[in-house]
Amino acid sequence: MEQYLLVINGKPQGPFNIEQLKGLNIKPGDFVKTPAMADYKEAHEIAELRQIFHFNKPPVIPQYFAGFDQRLLASALDWFIVSGIFILIAFVAVIFVEDKATRLTIIFGSLALIPLTNFIYHIVLESSDKQGTLGKQVLKIKVCDMEGNRISTGRSMTRNLFKIFSFLSIIGFLLSFFNKHQQCLHDMLADTLVMKDRLI
Repeated sequence: MEQYLLVINGKPQGPFNIEQLKGLNIKPGDFVKTPAMADYKEAHEIAELRQIFHFNKPPVIPQYFAGFDQRLLASALDWFIVSGIFILIAFVAVIFVEDKATRLTIIFGSLALIPLTNFIYHIVLESSDKQGTLGKQVLKIKVCDMEGNRISTGRSMTRNLFKIFSFLSIIGFLLSFFNKHQQCLHDMLADTLVMKDRLI
């Protein structure tokens, strides 16, 4: 069983096991530390103590947001990755498929699948534990809700559907220059943010 040092009246005391901590009525803001931890943390920051004592983890409000240039570069990387896969398939078809009609079907079919695959790719990865596509991960930015939490698959789908309006209007992307959260139109409609992961 894990042992914890507990700061009581400004002084570290213990170590205490979980049962002893229960007897001490620890609070979410009490500072605790295990021998393996480099420094003290508030009790609500430790998953085991949150679960045992039913502490709520306070939301971390994002303060640093991805700029339009970072988002554009991430998007370009993602299109390059997804398109590259299908271009490779088309290239293989040109080399190995002898029948001209079959070859053309594979080539045009592959190219036609790029937008749909890119759409699904964004939905899946932006709602994953990584909270971002491979392009976003490279740029160290991620998609989150207004409190910095991972979004659901449903919200990710909604966000990416609303992105169509941003594409059609163009102004939808430019809105990021005129609000403090640097949200594009699709972010506003889906209540999402794109934050800088390294600064949160």
